[in-house]
Amino acid sequence: MARKKFTAEYIVRSSPSILFEFLTQTSSLAQWFSDYCDSQGDIFIFGWGGSFQRARQSEVIDDEFVKYHWEGGKKEEFFSFRVYKSEISNDTILEITDFAEAKEIKDQTLLWDKQIDDLKHAIGAM
Repeated sequence: MARKKFTAEYIVRSSPSILFEFLTQTSSLAQWFSDYCDSQGDIFIFGWGGSFQRARQSEVIDDEFVKYHWEGGKKEEFFSFRVYKSEISNDTILEITDFAEAKEIKDQTLLWDKQIDDLKHAIGAM
């Protein structure tokens, strides 16, 4: 069954440059995204509870956008973070794009909600 692309948006009380650091730097990613994070060039190694998964950082636009592809995942699937300022409210917005089975999108979105709460806490943006 084909997985579907979905997006979620969050307001994060942070400057875009500080938020972007938390989306691209290993020490910052380990504070909210995974228990462990290290990198070798554009390959990032994420760890959760003793289990590890590798992802390639395939595209980066400083302070704006980063895309990761899971090793062993489908070529067209990825997860990405886009950071921008709302023209109306001037809030910093984090847009996440990910893939999941249609019936799992709600659960995956709830997982991202929890992850972003952890991110806001790590940044001090609660």
